[in-house]
Amino acid sequence: MTEPTGTNREPSVADVPVQLLDPTGRRVDHPDFAFPGTDAEIAAHLRDMVLTRRIDTEATALQRKGELGLWPPSLGHEAAQIGSVRATRDPDLVVPYYREHGVAWCKGVDPVDILSTFRGTGSMDWPSRPDNLHLYSFVIGTQTLHAVGMAMALQRDGLVGNDDPAANAAAIVYFGDGSTSQGDVNEAFVFAASCDAPVVFFCVNNQYAISEPTVLQARVPLYRRAQGFGFPGVRVDGNDVLAVQAVTEWALDHARRGLGPVLVEAYTYRMGAHTTSDDPTKYRLDAEVEEWLAKDPIERVRTYLLATGAIDQAWLDGLAAESDALAERLRAGCVALPEPDLADYFGLVHARTTEHLLAQREAYLAYESSFEEA
Repeated sequence: MTEPTGTNREPSVADVPVQLLDPTGRRVDHPDFAFPGTDAEIAAHLRDMVLTRRIDTEATALQRKGELGLWPPSLGHEAAQIGSVRATRDPDLVVPYYREHGVAWCKGVDPVDILSTFRGTGSMDWPSRPDNLHLYSFVIGTQTLHAVGMAMALQRDGLVGNDDPAANAAAIVYFGDGSTSQGDVNEAFVFAASCDAPVVFFCVNNQYAISEPTVLQARVPLYRRAQGFGFPGVRVDGNDVLAVQAVTEWALDHARRGLGPVLVEAYTYRMGAHTTSDDPTKYRLDAEVEEWLAKDPIERVRTYLLATGAIDQAWLDGLAAESDALAERLRAGCVALPEPDLADYFGLVHARTTEHLLAQREAYLAYESSFEEA
């Protein structure tokens, strides 16, 4: 039996991703979506994207040096992450998966805190994490169900469908293309559709679920799955930060007004490995990677802003210096992360520590004290 290599269906116009800034850095029009922001706002997006990439490349290097146990790279995802999270506002709820480092950055999380999870010195108890940003989720697809529950709570709190748009909120949940084959994701679609939950399902389709291309698990574009559950789906160029923000703003507004869920498929490419334990050269061709290098999400924004005169080389030099300083802080902060004391974790299980856990803690402390200092 041969593996499927594609579909016999001709692509429709809707299958072409929404795009407002093409790979050459040229603004283009779309009949349904527009980015009304200024060049100054676009320059701020470029800064976020560049610094997010530096966080990612520095963390990857730290893992290679043995300072981190694992790292999930986000190289190539910068536009999808920055454009979508910049469409959110308080009190929206943001639910990432384990690769959304740009989302965490824009929500104000100190990237050194993120490193603690992958160094093994913390359990995502990030002191810099705001209340409306959920923890990273490592069980594939589970966070979509969590997000639907959070969205339904927003309904019950009266934060959906109000006449005053500022009084409304929605949840946005991130997941990869591989997650769409999980039961949890499809169950989340069912619950969200049945309850008109104010949730935006943001699928980052980077075309590889670890080592399997999307075509092996989906014979039609992923955004079309929404139709089967009874809510809208949109495919957007995930390397175009302007289009991603415009589409996500529309989707969040749709959800906040009480019109139900939306599926956004951000069509992008994972330029790096799935995680630092993966070797992507085993399952994809160099020519494919080179093709997507020409669609780099950062380069197209930089090209556009230089052409309009919104930034110049001095601005870019300043950003490079800021990036270098951030990398230095990450290196120093990583090795300075305090080692955890296991005894402290017994008090983190319940709001009020049980007698049983206290007894276990005392037994552990006695065991620990039985070892002589070297």
